[in-house]
Amino acid sequence: MQAFKAALLTASLALAGILPAAQAQSQTIRIGVITSLSGPAAESGAQMKAGIETYLRTHGDTVAGRKIEMIYKDDTGAQPDVAKRLATELLSRDKVDVLAGFVFTPNAMAAAGVADQAKKPMVIMNAAASGITSRSPAVTRVSYTIAQSVVPLAEWAYKTGSRRVFTVVSDYAPGLEAETWFNKTFTAAGGQIVGSVRMPLATTDYSAFVQRIKDEKPDAVHVFLPNGQPMVSFTKAYRDKGLDKAGIRFLGGEGWGDEDVLSAGGDTLVGIYSAGFYSFTRPGAENAKFVDAFSQTVGGKFKPSFLAAASYDGMALIARTLEKTKGNADVGPFMDALKGYTAPSPRGSVSIDPGTRDIVQTIYIRRIDKAGGKLVATEIDKYDGVKDPAK
Repeated sequence: MQAFKAALLTASLALAGILPAAQAQSQTIRIGVITSLSGPAAESGAQMKAGIETYLRTHGDTVAGRKIEMIYKDDTGAQPDVAKRLATELLSRDKVDVLAGFVFTPNAMAAAGVADQAKKPMVIMNAAASGITSRSPAVTRVSYTIAQSVVPLAEWAYKTGSRRVFTVVSDYAPGLEAETWFNKTFTAAGGQIVGSVRMPLATTDYSAFVQRIKDEKPDAVHVFLPNGQPMVSFTKAYRDKGLDKAGIRFLGGEGWGDEDVLSAGGDTLVGIYSAGFYSFTRPGAENAKFVDAFSQTVGGKFKPSFLAAASYDGMALIARTLEKTKGNADVGPFMDALKGYTAPSPRGSVSIDPGTRDIVQTIYIRRIDKAGGKLVATEIDKYDGVKDPAK
């Protein structure tokens, strides 16, 4: 009878919100994912969700004896006010244990403040500005930073003979970060930046910008654009203006090996170079297994992008960390358990830098080739153990 009364009292206190979270722990672990399920970035949101669901389908939805429940919220695009509101709702109303997702940096920045105040872990699965993890000690990231891919690209460009580079980027925060880090790294190596142009984000016709590049006669052009159609349109202008025939090497960042870009760009992409952590065409058993599992998740409708691979790894990190904490999702134990984290991945081995809580990974230099009638991102060089250079 005494035991029954004690149990009844504990349940009543938990319902009243008086007991600490650890004592009132639910049998369900709730993970709130903020991503873009509609609007211009809906394809990115679909990739993120499919990456998450692929992990759960292949590894199970139970961790440390507790069921995982996913709650998805649509930020509709780069809407920091919306992301902040959704984060608040997820934490206060839906009582999620972990925040995750985030296609866009402004959204992640806005939500990080909410996670910090609530003292809940937050796992970034895409947003790439270096400063996000500095926003709160509750934040970690499994994707990449702009500097992390751009610095190896600039080093490789100089190492392989480029001396005069023209930089052209879209005029928004990630583009400006790419410009800064490429130019800084390339000039430090001994190279020269012969011109830099920032293009309006809404640009659809790149011919005038490409002509400026051709007129400067650089030996390479460094390009940073939003993922998808802008990449295809710029590459077409690059070919139409004959920059490839003029011997001007094309240097791009992450995303150039994704299926949507390869399919839409076709043979105009052959011969371009890019730096990044993942393409669905990369070799290895771990990636082959992931691509096959992903195909089953989406019914073969599309191939995984770098965003899907990062989201898959994000779920792996959450699950492995919760196993280590025996299901305790409190921010202190969770973030402590991240220290020393390392795991296999479709992109190769990854780890978390204990000082910055950012991903440490291999960055691959890739050339787009045509093999067996299909376009592939061939890995021709790599930089292992790359941390975020900005930190």
